[in-house]
Formats: sequence, C-alpha cells, structure tokens
Amino acid sequence: MNFNPADLGYLVPYLILAVVGMVLVLAEAFYRGDDRSGLATLAAAGSFASAIASAILYRQLGDGAAAKVSLLGDMLVADRTGYVLAALFAMTTGFTALITPAHQREHDWQIGEYYGVMLLSASGMVMLAHAANLVTVFLGIETMSIGVYVMCAMRRRSRRGNEAAMKYFLIGSFATGFLMYGMALLYGAAGTTKLAQMAPLLTQTNNPGLVVAGGFMLVIAFGFKVAAVPFHMWAPDAYEGAPTPVTAFMAAAVKAAAVAAMIRVFGTALGGDVVPQGILGWVSPFAVIAALTITIGNITAVRQDNIKRMLAYSSVSHAGVLLVGICALGLGAPTANTSLVYYLISYSVTTLGAFAIVSYVGGRGRERLLVDDWAGLGSQQPAVALAMTILLLSFGGIPPTGGFFGKFYIFKAAMEAHDGQLLWLVVIGVINSAISIYYYLRIVTAMYFREATQPFTPTRSSGLLFVIAVCPLLVLELGIMPGWWLKLVS
Repeated sequence: MNFNPADLGYLVPYLILAVVGMVLVLAEAFYRGDDRSGLATLAAAGSFASAIASAILYRQLGDGAAAKVSLLGDMLVADRTGYVLAALFAMTTGFTALITPAHQREHDWQIGEYYGVMLLSASGMVMLAHAANLVTVFLGIETMSIGVYVMCAMRRRSRRGNEAAMKYFLIGSFATGFLMYGMALLYGAAGTTKLAQMAPLLTQTNNPGLVVAGGFMLVIAFGFKVAAVPFHMWAPDAYEGAPTPVTAFMAAAVKAAAVAAMIRVFGTALGGDVVPQGILGWVSPFAVIAALTITIGNITAVRQDNIKRMLAYSSVSHAGVLLVGICALGLGAPTANTSLVYYLISYSVTTLGAFAIVSYVGGRGRERLLVDDWAGLGSQQPAVALAMTILLLSFGGIPPTGGFFGKFYIFKAAMEAHDGQLLWLVVIGVINSAISIYYYLRIVTAMYFREATQPFTPTRSSGLLFVIAVCPLLVLELGIMPGWWLKLVS
C-alpha cells in the first residue's frame, strides 16, 4: 500500500473523532470532581467539528469521476455518500453527548471515559462510511462495536445493564465469526479484498460455491448487526438494560453504520451480476428476512408496555424496511442508494429525539419506562408531548414527516427492481406500516387522554432540551423539503 500524505486531508472527519476521543479518555485520569459536563462539551464540540469537516470536504469534491477519490491504496474512498454518512454519524454522536450529562447526574453514573469511548466508536462508523476494502469494513465494525459493548456496561451498579452488555458482547462476537468467515470465502473466490475489484472477479470465479457461501455468511453477520429477525433477540434486552443515552446511540448511530457497511459491501462487491438473485442469490434470503423482520418486529411491539422495549422492536421493524432497500440496491434499482441514505438520516434523527424525550421524562428513582407512566404528559409538559407526537408519527410513516418520505422512497426503489421481484415485499411493508401506527398511538393516547397519577419531575439540562427541540423540527423539515435532501445525498 502506497501512503500519500495528501490522503490525510480527506480523512480529517475521522481524525478529529479519533484524536478527540483519545484526548477525552486521557483527560478522565486528570479530571477532578464528579461533574463530567465539561468532557461532554468537548465531545460534542469534536463531533460537530467532524461534521463540519465532512460538509466542507463534500463541497470540495468535483463531479463525475472527480467525485470519488481512492485513499490509502484503495482501503478507503472519499465520495459524497461517505461524507453525508460521516456527517450523520458525527452529528448523532454530538447529540448523544449533549443528552448524556443530565442522565449521568440524575442516575449517578458520571464516568468520563464514556465520552472518549463514544467518539472512538464513532470513528469506526466514519471508517465504515468510507470503506472500500473488506479489511476496513471489518476494522470499522469492530472499532464501533467494542466501544458500544463498553458503553452498555458503564452503569456498573445496574444488574440489568451488565446483563445487557454481556448479551450484546456474546452475540456480537458470534456475529464477528460469521463476518470474518464470509469475508475469507469471498477473498478466496476473488483473490482480492478491494470492493470495487471484487464484482467483476466474482462473476468470473471458478469457485461459485465460495461466493454463495460467503454471501450467506455476510447475510447472517449483518443480520445480527442490524437486529434483523431471527438474529434480533439481543436487541430488546440490550436497549432496555443500557443507559438511555447509550440506547439512543445504539439505535440511531450503530444501526445506521451497519447499513452503511452493507451499502458498500452488497452494493459494490456483491451487486449487479454477482448472484444477487435466484435461489442461491443473497437477495433471496435477505428478502425473506426483511419480510419477517418488518412483521415480527411490529407484531411484538404491539404487546410491549415498556417504552424502551417497544422502541427496540420498532427499531427491528425499521431494520426490515432498510433491508428492503438493500435488496433493491442489489437488484440494481437506480434510486436505492439515495433512498437508503435519506431513510438513515430520517430514522436516526427520529430515534435520537425519541430516546432524548425518554431520558427527559424519567427522573431520579423513577425512569417512567411504562406507557402508563406517561399519562398526563400532554397537560403537564405540552411542548415535550408535542415533540414526542411528531417523532412517533414519523416512526409510523405519517406525512408530512421524514419517516413518511423515507418509507415512500425505499418502497419506490423496491418497485423499480427488475420484473417486479420485490413487489410482494412492498405490500408487506405497507401493511405493517399501518399496523405500527397502533402502538405508536398508544403513547400519544396516554399523553393526551389520560390523567397523570402524580406530577412529572423531568431531568433537565440545556443540551437535552436543545436536542428535544431540534429533532422534531428536523423531522418536519425532512418531510416538507425532501427534494433538497434527496439532491444532497444523491
């Protein structure tokens, strides 16, 4: 691999997150006092600086062939999709840093290393956004995952948190084995790990069995990472047991980063003519998994009374919608890539805002995680209830929110697949979108049409209130001006 110092200029967003993350980990050793809000401010500043750097580099890329630059010997690629996703991950990390100090103070787990680990995990996400090689895909996923395993267990006196971290770690390690084995088989068939070169080599390989087996291994591995059925059983326990800001980070950023890796792998190396279709193609199992994920995620969410578990199963169903987009991408739908990135932006903003409100509503000694605990929020905290209603409507795909257009463009891309191969999947997705509205409206009904049993004592902080105010506005802006965002990500 030839190292070109000029490549570092394209990697400034990654370098900012990595360097600030290491500084934050070291700073904890010299920090005095219990309040860690100063470290949170530094983490948010580093994250927003990384997002700004991504925006600047996005604008500096040219058109056509000049809009894609190979970095570090084809290990990474600088393109507009990568910078949009890198900015999304950085902004999500910054928002998570803003909502965390109040929760740490209220629930007594003020640990400064948390912020450094979170930024180091985000650096792995940025690596996935720019990945152009199976090696960098693996490194990005592991850098991201190891940090999140640690973050889940940082509320050390919580038995449920420790259990969640252990389950997540064991299942994640199991998925890593499938990921590594699948990559090894694809390397054996292609003779290279460069994603751009793999597609033509895999079509000409003398070992098609390795391609099929490797593709299926990656389907299983990424199924675990995005919590797709039947690889989703860790998600509800991990989401419920982890501290709420960590749950927000897992649901919004980690899932989006895993889908970003899938866009790179399945869209670049395994798309087109590389057995995406047919009985032995990877689209076939992915389509079945997508249908099961959307349906089982929604049906199980209907039965949940715990809001974090309900949002966990909601996240499972949204993973199914994203898999529909991945299937469309593999079958060559022209708008699939743009639709996936738009959906990731809408989903991440909505999820982060919803968990920020969950963190706000719960106070010391009572987190108010049951639907019944939210009774009367509309009368006592009308602005927060309105924000939550907008976010829940976006989850359900109700216009004019970003969630509606996200699902619309994903299903539209699926209908563009050759010979209507994914039409049945679109029908299942639309039916389940209607089902999902029921359990989202359960929370709305509790907030507005039931009386509170006792007054709310919310967890307040300026950063938390800022995120609660901004996320619903972004969701509405995504729904009112979708064309601007589609042009941005296309």
